Amino acid sequence: MTVELISVGTELLLGNIVNTNAAYLAEKCAGLGLTCYFQTTVGDNRERLGAALRKAMGRSDVILLSGGLGPTEDDLTKETAAEVCGKKLVLHEPSRKAIKRYFEAKGLKPTDNNWKQAMLPEGGMVLENHNGTAPGVILEVENTKVVLLPGPPNELCPMFEESVMPYLTGLTAQVICSQTVKICGVGESRAETMVKDLIDAQTNPTIATYAKTGEVHIRVTAAATDRKAAMKLIKPVVKELKSRFGNDVYSTEEDTSLEKSVVDLLQANDLTVTCAESCTGGLLSARLVNVPGASEVYKAGVITYSNKAKRRFLGVKKSTLQKYGAVSEQTAEEMAKGAALTLKADAAVAVTGVAGPDGGTEEKPVGLVYIACSVKGKVTVKKYHFSGSRGKVRESAVSAALALLRSCILEYFSKVTFGKKD
Repeated sequence: MTVELISVGTELLLGNIVNTNAAYLAEKCAGLGLTCYFQTTVGDNRERLGAALRKAMGRSDVILLSGGLGPTEDDLTKETAAEVCGKKLVLHEPSRKAIKRYFEAKGLKPTDNNWKQAMLPEGGMVLENHNGTAPGVILEVENTKVVLLPGPPNELCPMFEESVMPYLTGLTAQVICSQTVKICGVGESRAETMVKDLIDAQTNPTIATYAKTGEVHIRVTAAATDRKAAMKLIKPVVKELKSRFGNDVYSTEEDTSLEKSVVDLLQANDLTVTCAESCTGGLLSARLVNVPGASEVYKAGVITYSNKAKRRFLGVKKSTLQKYGAVSEQTAEEMAKGAALTLKADAAVAVTGVAGPDGGTEEKPVGLVYIACSVKGKVTVKKYHFSGSRGKVRESAVSAALALLRSCILEYFSKVTFGKKD
């Protein structure tokens, strides 16, 4: 079975909002065993939307349209779909009552155009909206299923999971499952080289690499008659990837980020951590404290942007700054040592660099960053060269700092693997 996604809304074409619905629906459909070959974004234009829907109906088994079910004149999805599918719009009394209850519960009075949302294609399967006023609709036209969904994600996602997923489950004889192996400290090209033989020989499961900022994710995907059978196919491939990448694998769980894996590792080993940041300006601390439970391990952070601040708060020597400069291996090391000592933390991470776009020299170009990590007094310093905008350099530095912290902890506690004690 093939599925096609049509996202409706001029605001999507203008870039005013990010189309998260398409990513959500594509992932959910893949899990249901539906193959997606096409995704289209159309503005609030009846003629162009109709053309896109007709084209989709000629090549796909299921079409999911999101957006354009609101009460205003530019909400044309329902009207266009009814026209293309040869259906009349008729008053759906249960939806009219639901809209009335929705406004009454909020102490508001609906305007005349709100009742437009209760006019639905005749013969359609109506999907209740428990989070808004726009009901969804499923239209079955010969061998094609056309599903209309509201645009707001807080309405679309619950409706899809409550009503559409059960409907689609009965349409396909297979499921598609994936598991992601998340790796840090290894570049994309090297990672792909390490698994090239697996990619060349792939059938089912398949393997795909995805580059993230400072990370590489390898997704293993299998098709089978049910989830249990699919995961059985995935398991040996994931085991092989763990064997090849070793401690560079920080997680195989979808909801585990690099910063969460670091916080888990700190907790598992009863360690506290502090950050001393220059060019990253607090981004590293922000990533760590964004993790629930970080308060158990994170002691404090210091943003020492100027040389004076580095000397005053971290004890960096004036002679070090004069001889080697703020962006140097020596300064990064003293920043890490000073942070650990001053804030009495078991581990400390220090970042100093040239984020750009100005300030670079031939000797110290934009993108040059030194990161130092101290764990129980043992200090490791690494030199990095990042490219891209100022924001990209800073983000890359934060990811590298997290990866280095994780690596140094694992090295110190050699018996710890994937964030847990043996």
